[in-house]
Amino acid sequence: MIKVITTIEEMKKIIKDEKAQGKSIGFVPTMGYLHDGHISLVKRAKAENDVVVVSIFVNPTQFGVNEDYDVYPRDLEGDKARSEEGGAQYIFHPTVEEMYPYGYQTFVEVFGITDKLCGASRPGHFRGVTTVVNKLFQIVSPHKAYFGLKDAQQVAVIEKMVRDLNIEIEVVPCPIVRESDGLAMSSRNVNLSETDRQSALVLSKSLFKAKEAIEAGIQDAKAIYLIIEKNISEEVSVHIDYIKIVDFDTLEDVTVIEGRVLIALAAKVGKVRLIDNIIMEA
Repeated sequence: MIKVITTIEEMKKIIKDEKAQGKSIGFVPTMGYLHDGHISLVKRAKAENDVVVVSIFVNPTQFGVNEDYDVYPRDLEGDKARSEEGGAQYIFHPTVEEMYPYGYQTFVEVFGITDKLCGASRPGHFRGVTTVVNKLFQIVSPHKAYFGLKDAQQVAVIEKMVRDLNIEIEVVPCPIVRESDGLAMSSRNVNLSETDRQSALVLSKSLFKAKEAIEAGIQDAKAIYLIIEKNISEEVSVHIDYIKIVDFDTLEDVTVIEGRVLIALAAKVGKVRLIDNIIMEA
C-alpha cells in the first residue's frame, strides 16, 4: 500500500534506505488533484525506476496576489488512489510550515527565461517554482524527475536551474496529455463552468489550426500569431493573456518558424487561467 510521508526527516530517511539497497528513485512533483496527465508521468517514472515518489504540495510562493491559491483544488484521498494506481510507492505531502518554517528567507531564482511568457504576467511565479523544486530535489534526491510539457516554460526553467547549479538529477520532459476533445488536462479545469469548459476548447483548436498552417508551408510567425488571435477572439468569455512564438531553447521571440519552436498561450476563461502550447520542428 502507498505510504504518505509528511515530514522532511522521514522522507530523507526512506530515500537513504532505498538507495542503500541499490534502488533507483523516480520523482513526480505535483500540486495534487491528479489527473491522467499526472498519472502518465507516474507510469513513466515507474517504468524507468525502482521506486517512485509523488509530491503533493500546493506551493504558496508561486502564487501571486489575487491568484487562485485558496481555491486551488485539493483531494488527498483521490490522489493517493491515483498515485498507487500509477505505481508510486510514496507520496510526500508536507505542510506549508514544514516546507517554509518560521524565519525562512532563502530563495532560488533563474533569470532571463523567467521574464518571458508566464513570467512576464506573473512576477515572482518562477522564483517560487524554482525554490520549491530545488527544495524537493534536496529532500527526495531522485535520479530522475518527470515534468509535463504543458508547462513548457517551467520545464525549461527547471532544466536551466539543474544545469547551472550542477544538480545530479535527470529532468525528463513528457508530452501533454489531452482530453478526448483536445483540451489540455489541468487540475484547474475542474473550476470551469460547463459553458466555460466548452469555450476553453478554442485554445487547443487555435493551436491545432496554427500547426496545420505551418505544415501547409506558412513560416511567418506574425501570420501564425494572427491565426491564433483571430480564432480565440471569437470566444467572448476567453481573454488572452499572451500568445508567444519563441525559440524552444531560449524562449526568445522568432519571426520565422524554423528549428524547434514553442507556440504558447495563456488566457483567462471565465475566472480560470489556462495555458497550452504546441512544439513545432520546422
